[in-house]
Amino acid sequence: MVQDDRVSSSLAGHERVVQAISDRVKQFHQNGTKFRIYHGSTNSTRPSLRQADRMVDTSRLSNVLNVNTESKTALVEPNVPMDALVDATLKYGLLPPVVMEFPGITAGGGFAGIGGESSSFKHGYFDLSIRSIEIVLGNGDIITASTSSNRELLEGAAGSMGTLGVVTLLEIELIPAGKYVQLTYHSVRSAGEAVQTVLRETQKSENDFVDGIMLSATSGVIMAGCLTDTPNHSVSRFARARDEWFYIHASKQFQSSPSSSKPPQTVTIPMKDYLFRYDRGAFWMARHVFKYFWFAPFDRVSRFFLDPLLHTRPMYQAMHESGHYEKYIIQDLGVPVSNAEEFLDYVDKELGISPLWLCPLKPGYGTEWLRRKGWSIGQKESEGASEAKELVFNVGVWGPAPEKHEDLVKVNRSIERKIRELDGIKWPYSQYFYSEEEFWDIYDREMYDELRRKWHAEQLPTMWDKVKPSSERHKNRSGGLHGRLLRRLWDVWPVSGLYGVAKVLLGRTYLITKEKKAKIE
Repeated sequence: MVQDDRVSSSLAGHERVVQAISDRVKQFHQNGTKFRIYHGSTNSTRPSLRQADRMVDTSRLSNVLNVNTESKTALVEPNVPMDALVDATLKYGLLPPVVMEFPGITAGGGFAGIGGESSSFKHGYFDLSIRSIEIVLGNGDIITASTSSNRELLEGAAGSMGTLGVVTLLEIELIPAGKYVQLTYHSVRSAGEAVQTVLRETQKSENDFVDGIMLSATSGVIMAGCLTDTPNHSVSRFARARDEWFYIHASKQFQSSPSSSKPPQTVTIPMKDYLFRYDRGAFWMARHVFKYFWFAPFDRVSRFFLDPLLHTRPMYQAMHESGHYEKYIIQDLGVPVSNAEEFLDYVDKELGISPLWLCPLKPGYGTEWLRRKGWSIGQKESEGASEAKELVFNVGVWGPAPEKHEDLVKVNRSIERKIRELDGIKWPYSQYFYSEEEFWDIYDREMYDELRRKWHAEQLPTMWDKVKPSSERHKNRSGGLHGRLLRRLWDVWPVSGLYGVAKVLLGRTYLITKEKKAKIE
Protein backbone atom coordinates (compact mmCIF):
# COMPACT_ATOMS: atom_id res chain seq x y z
CA MET A 1 0.00 0.00 0.00
CA VAL A 2 1.29 3.45 -0.95
CA GLN A 3 1.42 5.71 2.09
CA ASP A 4 2.56 9.30 2.59
CA ASP A 5 3.68 10.90 5.84
CA ARG A 6 0.14 12.04 6.65
CA VAL A 7 -1.21 8.51 6.30
CA SER A 8 1.61 7.12 8.44
CA SER A 9 0.86 9.69 11.12
CA SER A 10 -2.84 8.83 11.03
CA LEU A 11 -2.07 5.13 11.36
CA ALA A 12 0.22 5.82 14.31
CA GLY A 13 -2.53 7.77 16.05
CA HIS A 14 -4.96 4.98 15.28
CA GLU A 15 -2.64 2.38 16.79
CA ARG A 16 -2.39 4.35 20.04
CA VAL A 17 -6.17 4.52 20.40
CA VAL A 18 -6.54 0.81 19.60
CA GLN A 19 -3.88 -0.10 22.14
CA ALA A 20 -5.79 1.84 24.81
CA ILE A 21 -8.95 -0.07 23.86
CA SER A 22 -7.03 -3.33 24.03
CA ASP A 23 -5.71 -2.48 27.51
CA ARG A 24 -9.21 -1.70 28.78
CA VAL A 25 -10.62 -4.91 27.33
CA LYS A 26 -7.80 -6.89 28.96
CA GLN A 27 -8.66 -5.32 32.28
CA PHE A 28 -12.30 -6.33 31.92
CA HIS A 29 -11.21 -9.82 30.88
CA GLN A 30 -8.94 -10.24 33.90
CA ASN A 31 -11.66 -9.00 36.27
CA GLY A 32 -14.38 -11.08 34.66
CA THR A 33 -16.42 -7.94 33.98
CA LYS A 34 -19.03 -7.96 31.24
CA PHE A 35 -18.91 -4.86 29.08
CA ARG A 36 -20.52 -3.04 26.17
CA ILE A 37 -19.15 -0.84 23.40
CA TYR A 38 -19.81 2.91 23.24
CA HIS A 39 -19.65 4.32 19.70
CA GLY A 40 -20.89 7.84 20.36
CA SER A 41 -23.96 7.60 18.11
CA THR A 42 -26.65 5.14 17.07
CA ASN A 43 -29.28 4.52 14.42
CA SER A 44 -30.99 1.90 16.54
CA THR A 45 -34.52 2.38 17.80
CA ARG A 46 -33.91 0.25 20.90
CA PRO A 47 -33.49 1.97 24.30
CA SER A 48 -29.90 2.35 25.45
CA LEU A 49 -28.65 0.38 28.47
CA ARG A 50 -24.97 1.37 28.35
CA GLN A 51 -23.15 2.12 31.62
CA ALA A 52 -19.92 4.14 31.65
CA ASP A 53 -18.08 1.93 34.15
CA ARG A 54 -18.71 -1.19 32.03
CA MET A 55 -17.99 0.24 28.64
CA VAL A 56 -15.24 0.38 26.03
CA ASP A 57 -15.19 3.81 24.40
CA THR A 58 -14.47 3.67 20.65
CA SER A 59 -15.91 7.10 19.84
CA ARG A 60 -12.49 8.50 18.81
CA LEU A 61 -12.23 5.96 15.99
CA SER A 62 -13.92 8.24 13.47
CA ASN A 63 -11.36 8.84 10.72
CA VAL A 64 -10.81 7.80 7.13
CA LEU A 65 -7.13 6.89 7.35
CA ASN A 66 -6.38 6.31 3.68
CA VAL A 67 -7.96 6.04 0.24
CA ASN A 68 -5.82 3.93 -2.07
CA THR A 69 -6.59 4.64 -5.72
CA GLU A 70 -4.42 1.75 -6.94
CA SER A 71 -6.18 -1.00 -5.00
CA LYS A 72 -9.48 0.93 -4.90
CA THR A 73 -9.82 0.49 -1.15
CA ALA A 74 -10.25 2.73 1.89
CA LEU A 75 -8.97 2.21 5.43
CA VAL A 76 -11.81 3.39 7.61
CA GLU A 77 -12.31 3.51 11.36
CA PRO A 78 -15.68 2.12 12.51
CA ASN A 79 -17.31 5.38 13.60
CA VAL A 80 -16.88 7.10 10.25
CA PRO A 81 -20.38 8.11 9.11
CA MET A 82 -21.53 7.56 5.57
CA ASP A 83 -21.41 11.24 4.58
CA ALA A 84 -17.77 11.59 5.71
CA LEU A 85 -16.86 8.34 3.94
CA VAL A 86 -18.49 9.50 0.71
CA ASP A 87 -16.76 12.90 0.93
CA ALA A 88 -13.38 11.21 1.35
CA THR A 89 -13.78 8.77 -1.53
CA LEU A 90 -15.50 11.07 -4.04
CA LYS A 91 -12.37 13.24 -4.06
CA TYR A 92 -10.77 10.37 -5.96
CA GLY A 93 -13.77 9.56 -8.12
CA LEU A 94 -14.53 6.46 -6.03
CA LEU A 95 -17.42 5.27 -3.91
CA PRO A 96 -18.27 2.31 -1.64
CA PRO A 97 -20.48 -0.15 -3.59
CA VAL A 98 -23.19 0.20 -0.93
CA VAL A 99 -23.86 3.49 0.87
CA MET A 100 -26.61 3.38 3.49
CA GLU A 101 -29.26 6.06 3.02
CA PHE A 102 -28.78 7.98 6.28
CA PRO A 103 -25.56 10.04 6.48
CA GLY A 104 -25.11 9.28 10.20
CA ILE A 105 -24.99 5.48 9.76
CA THR A 106 -21.41 4.44 10.40
CA ALA A 107 -19.17 2.01 8.56
CA GLY A 108 -18.92 -0.13 11.69
CA GLY A 109 -22.66 -0.02 12.20
CA GLY A 110 -23.30 -1.10 8.64
CA PHE A 111 -20.92 -4.02 9.11
CA ALA A 112 -22.00 -5.15 12.58
CA GLY A 113 -25.68 -4.71 11.80
CA ILE A 114 -27.28 -5.28 8.44
CA GLY A 115 -26.64 -2.47 5.99
CA GLY A 116 -28.18 -2.31 2.56
CA GLU A 117 -29.45 0.18 0.03
CA SER A 118 -30.67 0.46 -3.54
CA SER A 119 -27.35 -0.83 -4.95
CA SER A 120 -27.57 -4.00 -2.83
CA PHE A 121 -29.41 -6.01 -5.48
CA LYS A 122 -26.09 -5.83 -7.34
CA HIS A 123 -23.44 -5.66 -4.61
CA GLY A 124 -25.14 -7.36 -1.66
CA TYR A 125 -25.18 -6.07 1.89
CA PHE A 126 -22.60 -3.52 2.99
CA ASP A 127 -20.56 -6.26 4.69
CA LEU A 128 -19.73 -7.86 1.33
CA SER A 129 -17.61 -4.82 0.46
CA ILE A 130 -15.40 -5.34 3.54
CA ARG A 131 -12.10 -7.01 2.63
CA SER A 132 -10.72 -7.12 6.15
CA ILE A 133 -11.26 -5.91 9.69
CA GLU A 134 -9.00 -5.17 12.63
CA ILE A 135 -10.71 -6.44 15.78
CA VAL A 136 -9.93 -6.46 19.49
CA LEU A 137 -10.98 -9.83 20.88
CA GLY A 138 -12.63 -10.29 24.24
CA ASN A 139 -9.26 -11.11 25.86
CA GLY A 140 -7.66 -7.92 24.49
CA ASP A 141 -5.74 -9.49 21.58
CA ILE A 142 -5.63 -7.37 18.42
CA ILE A 143 -5.94 -9.42 15.23
CA THR A 144 -6.90 -9.04 11.58
CA ALA A 145 -9.67 -11.06 9.94
CA SER A 146 -9.92 -10.99 6.15
CA THR A 147 -11.07 -12.99 3.16
CA SER A 148 -7.73 -14.84 3.28
CA SER A 149 -7.02 -15.01 7.04
CA ASN A 150 -9.42 -15.75 9.91
CA ARG A 151 -12.25 -15.56 7.39
CA GLU A 152 -14.57 -17.33 9.79
CA LEU A 153 -14.30 -14.37 12.16
CA LEU A 154 -14.78 -11.81 9.37
CA GLU A 155 -17.98 -13.47 8.23
CA GLY A 156 -19.17 -14.19 11.76
CA ALA A 157 -18.62 -10.63 12.98
CA ALA A 158 -20.72 -9.27 10.11
CA GLY A 159 -24.26 -8.87 11.38
CA SER A 160 -23.40 -10.04 14.91
CA MET A 161 -23.99 -6.55 16.41
CA GLY A 162 -20.55 -6.24 17.96
CA THR A 163 -20.86 -9.39 20.04
CA LEU A 164 -17.72 -11.16 18.79
CA GLY A 165 -15.23 -8.38 19.47
CA VAL A 166 -14.50 -4.68 19.11
CA VAL A 167 -13.99 -3.80 15.44
CA THR A 168 -11.45 -0.97 15.20
CA LEU A 169 -10.69 -0.73 11.46
CA LEU A 170 -12.29 -1.78 8.18
CA GLU A 171 -10.78 -2.11 4.72
CA ILE A 172 -13.57 -1.24 2.29
CA GLU A 173 -13.66 -1.96 -1.42
CA LEU A 174 -14.44 1.00 -3.70
CA ILE A 175 -15.87 1.32 -7.19
CA PRO A 176 -15.75 4.13 -9.80
CA ALA A 177 -18.30 6.82 -9.03
CA GLY A 178 -20.36 8.98 -11.35
CA LYS A 179 -21.19 12.62 -10.76
CA TYR A 180 -24.91 12.00 -11.09
CA VAL A 181 -27.56 9.31 -10.90
CA GLN A 182 -30.04 9.18 -13.74
CA LEU A 183 -33.23 8.01 -12.02
CA THR A 184 -36.32 6.65 -13.78
CA TYR A 185 -39.68 6.34 -12.02
CA HIS A 186 -42.05 3.50 -12.90
CA SER A 187 -45.62 3.79 -11.60
CA VAL A 188 -47.26 0.61 -10.26
CA ARG A 189 -50.78 -0.07 -9.06
CA SER A 190 -50.50 -3.17 -6.87
CA ALA A 191 -48.08 -5.10 -4.67
CA GLY A 192 -47.75 -7.79 -7.32
CA GLU A 193 -46.91 -5.27 -10.02
CA ALA A 194 -44.37 -3.63 -7.71
CA VAL A 195 -42.58 -6.95 -7.08
CA GLN A 196 -42.50 -7.81 -10.78
CA THR A 197 -41.26 -4.35 -11.73
CA VAL A 198 -38.47 -4.55 -9.17
CA LEU A 199 -37.41 -7.95 -10.49
CA ARG A 200 -37.48 -6.68 -14.07
CA GLU A 201 -35.33 -3.66 -13.24
CA THR A 202 -32.79 -5.63 -11.20
CA GLN A 203 -32.16 -7.85 -14.22
CA LYS A 204 -31.15 -4.91 -16.43
CA SER A 205 -27.36 -4.66 -16.57
CA GLU A 206 -27.41 -0.89 -17.00
CA ASN A 207 -29.12 -0.29 -13.65
CA ASP A 208 -26.94 0.46 -10.61
CA PHE A 209 -29.75 1.27 -8.16
CA VAL A 210 -33.26 -0.10 -7.64
CA ASP A 211 -35.76 0.60 -4.85
CA GLY A 212 -39.39 1.58 -4.48
CA ILE A 213 -42.10 3.21 -2.40
CA MET A 214 -45.59 1.77 -2.05
CA LEU A 215 -47.67 4.85 -1.34
CA SER A 216 -50.76 2.70 -0.78
CA ALA A 217 -52.00 -0.75 -1.74
CA THR A 218 -52.94 0.56 -5.20
CA SER A 219 -50.22 3.11 -5.90
CA GLY A 220 -46.46 3.00 -5.86
CA VAL A 221 -43.27 4.08 -7.59
CA ILE A 222 -40.34 1.82 -8.46
CA MET A 223 -37.11 3.74 -9.09
CA ALA A 224 -34.20 2.51 -11.19
CA GLY A 225 -30.99 4.51 -11.48
CA CYS A 226 -27.69 4.40 -13.31
CA LEU A 227 -24.43 6.24 -12.74
CA THR A 228 -23.57 9.00 -15.18
CA ASP A 229 -21.22 11.96 -15.52
CA THR A 230 -23.59 13.93 -17.73
CA PRO A 231 -26.99 15.36 -16.70
CA ASN A 232 -29.09 14.21 -19.64
CA HIS A 233 -32.38 15.23 -18.01
CA SER A 234 -33.61 17.95 -15.69
CA VAL A 235 -31.55 18.10 -12.47
CA SER A 236 -33.39 17.56 -9.18
CA ARG A 237 -31.86 18.38 -5.78
CA PHE A 238 -32.88 17.04 -2.36
CA ALA A 239 -30.17 18.13 0.10
CA ARG A 240 -31.02 21.80 0.56
CA ALA A 241 -33.63 23.19 2.94
CA ARG A 242 -35.57 24.68 0.02
CA ASP A 243 -35.69 21.34 -1.83
CA GLU A 244 -38.67 19.02 -1.68
CA TRP A 245 -38.40 15.88 0.45
CA PHE A 246 -37.57 12.98 -1.81
CA TYR A 247 -40.60 10.86 -0.96
CA ILE A 248 -42.93 13.78 -1.76
CA HIS A 249 -41.11 14.25 -5.06
CA ALA A 250 -41.39 10.51 -5.81
CA SER A 251 -45.11 10.44 -4.98
CA LYS A 252 -45.69 13.24 -7.47
CA GLN A 253 -44.17 11.06 -10.18
CA PHE A 254 -46.99 8.57 -9.63
CA GLN A 255 -49.55 11.36 -9.70
CA SER A 256 -48.16 12.61 -12.99
CA SER A 257 -48.11 9.09 -14.46
CA PRO A 258 -50.60 6.87 -12.59
CA SER A 259 -51.05 4.54 -15.54
CA SER A 260 -48.36 2.03 -16.41
CA SER A 261 -49.16 2.73 -20.08
CA LYS A 262 -47.66 6.21 -19.79
CA PRO A 263 -43.90 6.63 -20.25
CA PRO A 264 -41.73 6.49 -17.09
CA GLN A 265 -40.42 9.79 -15.76
CA THR A 266 -36.64 10.39 -15.66
CA VAL A 267 -34.56 12.98 -13.76
CA THR A 268 -30.87 13.49 -13.03
CA ILE A 269 -29.77 13.79 -9.38
CA PRO A 270 -26.32 14.86 -8.07
CA MET A 271 -24.56 11.90 -6.49
CA LYS A 272 -24.68 12.93 -2.81
CA ASP A 273 -28.24 14.17 -3.14
CA TYR A 274 -29.22 10.73 -4.41
CA LEU A 275 -27.26 8.73 -1.84
CA PHE A 276 -28.79 10.63 1.10
CA ARG A 277 -32.13 11.43 -0.54
CA TYR A 278 -34.08 10.02 2.40
CA ASP A 279 -32.19 11.97 5.09
CA ARG A 280 -34.42 15.04 5.10
CA GLY A 281 -37.70 13.88 6.57
CA ALA A 282 -36.30 10.45 7.53
CA PHE A 283 -38.06 8.92 4.54
CA TRP A 284 -41.52 10.19 5.60
CA MET A 285 -41.41 9.68 9.35
CA ALA A 286 -40.82 13.39 10.05
CA ARG A 287 -44.35 14.00 8.80
CA HIS A 288 -45.52 12.52 12.11
CA VAL A 289 -43.58 15.27 13.90
CA PHE A 290 -45.96 17.76 12.31
CA LYS A 291 -48.93 15.67 13.40
CA TYR A 292 -47.60 15.62 16.97
CA PHE A 293 -46.87 19.35 17.00
CA TRP A 294 -50.16 20.07 15.21
CA PHE A 295 -49.69 23.84 15.42
CA ALA A 296 -46.93 23.61 12.76
CA PRO A 297 -48.55 23.20 9.31
CA PHE A 298 -47.08 20.57 7.00
CA ASP A 299 -46.06 22.80 4.11
CA ARG A 300 -42.87 23.87 2.35
CA VAL A 301 -42.54 27.02 4.48
CA SER A 302 -42.57 25.07 7.78
CA ARG A 303 -40.29 22.37 6.38
CA PHE A 304 -37.84 25.08 5.26
CA PHE A 305 -37.59 26.81 8.63
CA LEU A 306 -37.58 23.58 10.67
CA ASP A 307 -35.17 21.81 8.32
CA PRO A 308 -32.24 21.59 10.82
CA LEU A 309 -34.45 19.47 13.11
CA LEU A 310 -35.87 17.25 10.35
CA HIS A 311 -32.72 15.37 9.33
CA THR A 312 -32.11 11.86 10.62
CA ARG A 313 -29.33 12.71 13.09
CA PRO A 314 -31.38 15.12 15.25
CA MET A 315 -34.49 13.01 14.79
CA TYR A 316 -32.80 9.90 16.18
CA GLN A 317 -31.58 11.83 19.20
CA ALA A 318 -34.97 13.43 19.82
CA MET A 319 -36.62 10.01 19.57
CA HIS A 320 -34.33 8.52 22.22
CA GLU A 321 -34.52 11.52 24.54
CA SER A 322 -38.30 11.71 24.36
CA GLY A 323 -38.93 7.96 24.49
CA HIS A 324 -41.03 8.26 21.34
CA TYR A 325 -39.62 5.04 19.94
CA GLU A 326 -42.58 3.53 21.81
CA LYS A 327 -45.03 5.62 19.78
CA TYR A 328 -44.08 4.13 16.43
CA ILE A 329 -43.66 0.83 14.68
CA ILE A 330 -40.20 1.00 13.13
CA GLN A 331 -39.26 -2.30 11.57
CA ASP A 332 -37.26 -3.41 8.55
CA LEU A 333 -38.16 -6.93 7.49
CA GLY A 334 -36.48 -9.14 4.92
CA VAL A 335 -38.53 -11.76 3.08
CA PRO A 336 -37.66 -14.05 0.16
CA VAL A 337 -38.84 -12.50 -3.09
CA SER A 338 -41.41 -15.26 -3.58
CA ASN A 339 -43.16 -14.18 -0.34
CA ALA A 340 -42.87 -10.42 -0.81
CA GLU A 341 -46.34 -9.88 -2.27
CA GLU A 342 -47.99 -11.84 0.53
CA PHE A 343 -46.17 -9.80 3.15
CA LEU A 344 -47.13 -6.50 1.49
CA ASP A 345 -50.76 -7.62 1.44
CA TYR A 346 -50.53 -8.55 5.14
CA VAL A 347 -49.15 -5.11 6.06
CA ASP A 348 -51.93 -3.38 4.13
CA LYS A 349 -54.81 -5.47 5.49
CA GLU A 350 -53.64 -6.11 9.06
CA LEU A 351 -51.56 -3.04 9.89
CA GLY A 352 -52.82 -0.38 7.50
CA ILE A 353 -49.39 1.25 7.38
CA SER A 354 -48.22 3.22 4.38
CA PRO A 355 -46.02 4.30 2.69
CA LEU A 356 -43.70 1.26 2.63
CA TRP A 357 -40.12 1.14 1.39
CA LEU A 358 -39.09 -1.70 -0.93
CA CYS A 359 -35.45 -2.56 -1.46
CA PRO A 360 -34.13 -5.75 -3.14
CA LEU A 361 -30.92 -7.15 -1.69
CA LYS A 362 -28.46 -9.91 -2.41
CA PRO A 363 -27.53 -11.62 0.89
CA GLY A 364 -24.15 -11.07 2.55
CA TYR A 365 -22.11 -12.53 5.39
CA GLY A 366 -24.36 -11.15 8.11
CA THR A 367 -27.32 -13.26 7.10
CA GLU A 368 -25.42 -16.38 8.17
CA TRP A 369 -26.17 -15.43 11.79
CA LEU A 370 -29.61 -13.97 11.13
CA ARG A 371 -31.19 -16.98 9.55
CA ARG A 372 -33.65 -19.78 10.09
CA LYS A 373 -31.79 -22.88 11.22
CA GLY A 374 -30.69 -24.99 8.29
CA TRP A 375 -31.75 -22.45 5.68
CA SER A 376 -30.00 -19.31 4.41
CA ILE A 377 -32.42 -16.52 3.64
CA GLY A 378 -32.80 -15.87 -0.05
CA GLN A 379 -31.79 -19.40 -1.04
CA LYS A 380 -35.27 -20.93 -0.90
CA GLU A 381 -36.30 -22.38 -4.24
CA SER A 382 -38.95 -20.25 -5.91
CA GLU A 383 -40.64 -20.03 -9.24
CA GLY A 384 -39.55 -17.56 -11.89
CA ALA A 385 -36.16 -16.33 -13.00
CA SER A 386 -33.10 -17.93 -11.50
CA GLU A 387 -31.94 -14.56 -10.13
CA ALA A 388 -35.16 -14.12 -8.16
CA LYS A 389 -34.35 -16.78 -5.58
CA GLU A 390 -31.14 -14.97 -4.66
CA LEU A 391 -32.88 -11.74 -3.71
CA VAL A 392 -34.33 -10.69 -0.38
CA PHE A 393 -37.00 -8.03 -0.31
CA ASN A 394 -36.42 -5.52 2.44
CA VAL A 395 -39.73 -3.94 3.43
CA GLY A 396 -39.54 -0.84 5.62
CA VAL A 397 -42.63 -0.80 7.87
CA TRP A 398 -42.64 2.53 9.66
CA GLY A 399 -45.70 4.22 11.09
CA PRO A 400 -47.64 5.22 14.22
CA ALA A 401 -48.20 2.59 16.89
CA PRO A 402 -51.22 2.03 19.15
CA GLU A 403 -51.24 4.32 22.18
CA LYS A 404 -51.25 1.55 24.79
CA HIS A 405 -47.97 -0.29 25.29
CA GLU A 406 -49.68 -3.68 25.40
CA ASP A 407 -51.27 -2.97 22.00
CA LEU A 408 -47.88 -1.94 20.61
CA VAL A 409 -46.50 -5.29 21.75
CA LYS A 410 -49.42 -7.16 20.13
CA VAL A 411 -48.86 -5.48 16.77
CA ASN A 412 -45.14 -6.15 16.80
CA ARG A 413 -45.72 -9.74 17.88
CA SER A 414 -48.09 -10.13 14.93
CA ILE A 415 -45.37 -8.85 12.59
CA GLU A 416 -42.84 -11.25 14.11
CA ARG A 417 -45.18 -14.21 13.66
CA LYS A 418 -45.87 -13.31 10.05
CA ILE A 419 -42.22 -12.79 9.19
CA ARG A 420 -41.36 -16.20 10.66
CA GLU A 421 -44.21 -17.79 8.72
CA LEU A 422 -42.79 -16.32 5.50
CA ASP A 423 -39.19 -17.44 6.25
CA GLY A 424 -38.05 -13.88 6.79
CA ILE A 425 -35.88 -11.98 9.26
CA LYS A 426 -35.89 -8.68 11.14
CA TRP A 427 -33.11 -6.14 10.86
CA PRO A 428 -31.42 -5.91 14.29
CA TYR A 429 -31.55 -2.12 14.74
CA SER A 430 -35.22 -2.37 15.69
CA GLN A 431 -37.01 -3.48 18.85
CA TYR A 432 -37.58 -7.21 19.28
CA PHE A 433 -40.52 -8.75 21.13
CA TYR A 434 -39.58 -12.43 20.87
CA SER A 435 -39.07 -14.54 23.95
CA GLU A 436 -35.54 -15.86 24.37
CA GLU A 437 -36.70 -19.33 23.38
CA GLU A 438 -38.26 -18.00 20.18
CA PHE A 439 -35.19 -15.95 19.38
CA TRP A 440 -32.82 -18.92 19.55
CA ASP A 441 -35.28 -21.09 17.70
CA ILE A 442 -34.81 -18.75 14.75
CA TYR A 443 -31.06 -18.11 14.95
CA ASP A 444 -28.27 -20.67 15.00
CA ARG A 445 -27.18 -20.52 18.64
CA GLU A 446 -24.92 -23.57 18.55
CA MET A 447 -22.68 -22.18 15.82
CA TYR A 448 -22.80 -18.69 17.32
CA ASP A 449 -21.79 -19.86 20.80
CA GLU A 450 -18.96 -21.89 19.31
CA LEU A 451 -17.60 -18.77 17.64
CA ARG A 452 -17.87 -16.75 20.87
CA ARG A 453 -15.89 -19.39 22.78
CA LYS A 454 -13.23 -19.67 20.09
CA TRP A 455 -12.69 -15.90 19.88
CA HIS A 456 -12.94 -15.15 23.64
CA ALA A 457 -16.18 -13.14 23.39
CA GLU A 458 -17.99 -14.52 26.44
CA GLN A 459 -17.79 -11.21 28.36
CA LEU A 460 -19.40 -9.27 25.56
CA PRO A 461 -23.21 -9.19 25.43
CA THR A 462 -24.85 -11.80 23.23
CA MET A 463 -27.11 -10.99 20.33
CA TRP A 464 -30.06 -11.77 22.59
CA ASP A 465 -28.71 -9.39 25.23
CA LYS A 466 -28.61 -6.65 22.61
CA VAL A 467 -32.15 -7.07 21.30
CA LYS A 468 -34.22 -8.53 24.15
CA PRO A 469 -37.24 -6.48 25.23
CA SER A 470 -36.51 -4.02 28.01
CA SER A 471 -38.95 -3.56 30.88
CA GLU A 472 -37.47 -0.13 31.55
CA ARG A 473 -39.49 2.90 30.60
CA HIS A 474 -37.72 5.96 29.30
CA LYS A 475 -37.77 8.70 31.90
CA ASN A 476 -38.71 9.42 35.45
CA ARG A 477 -38.74 5.86 36.70
CA SER A 478 -38.25 6.74 40.34
CA GLY A 479 -40.79 5.45 42.81
CA GLY A 480 -43.01 7.21 45.29
CA LEU A 481 -45.43 10.09 44.85
CA HIS A 482 -42.80 12.32 43.24
CA GLY A 483 -42.01 9.68 40.63
CA ARG A 484 -45.68 9.06 39.83
CA LEU A 485 -46.31 12.78 39.38
CA LEU A 486 -43.34 13.10 37.07
CA ARG A 487 -44.51 10.13 35.00
CA ARG A 488 -47.95 11.66 34.64
CA LEU A 489 -46.43 14.97 33.60
CA TRP A 490 -44.26 13.15 31.07
CA ASP A 491 -47.35 11.71 29.41
CA VAL A 492 -49.01 15.12 29.05
CA TRP A 493 -48.79 16.47 25.51
CA PRO A 494 -46.35 17.94 24.43
CA VAL A 495 -43.94 17.58 27.37
CA SER A 496 -41.92 14.60 26.14
CA GLY A 497 -41.75 15.91 22.57
CA LEU A 498 -40.51 19.33 23.68
CA TYR A 499 -37.99 17.66 25.97
CA GLY A 500 -36.58 15.67 23.04
CA VAL A 501 -36.27 18.81 20.90
CA ALA A 502 -34.63 20.72 23.74
CA LYS A 503 -32.02 18.00 24.27
CA VAL A 504 -31.20 18.08 20.54
CA LEU A 505 -30.73 21.83 20.67
CA LEU A 506 -28.53 21.50 23.75
CA GLY A 507 -26.51 18.72 22.13
CA ARG A 508 -26.60 16.40 25.15
CA THR A 509 -25.62 12.74 24.88
CA TYR A 510 -28.40 10.17 25.12
CA LEU A 511 -26.61 6.83 24.92
CA ILE A 512 -25.27 6.47 28.46
CA THR A 513 -27.63 5.77 31.33
CA LYS A 514 -27.97 8.83 33.55
CA GLU A 515 -27.01 7.17 36.80
CA LYS A 516 -23.74 5.95 35.32
CA LYS A 517 -22.74 8.98 33.24
CA ALA A 518 -19.30 9.09 34.82
CA LYS A 519 -16.15 10.02 32.94
CA ILE A 520 -15.14 7.33 30.47
CA GLU A 521 -11.47 6.54 30.82
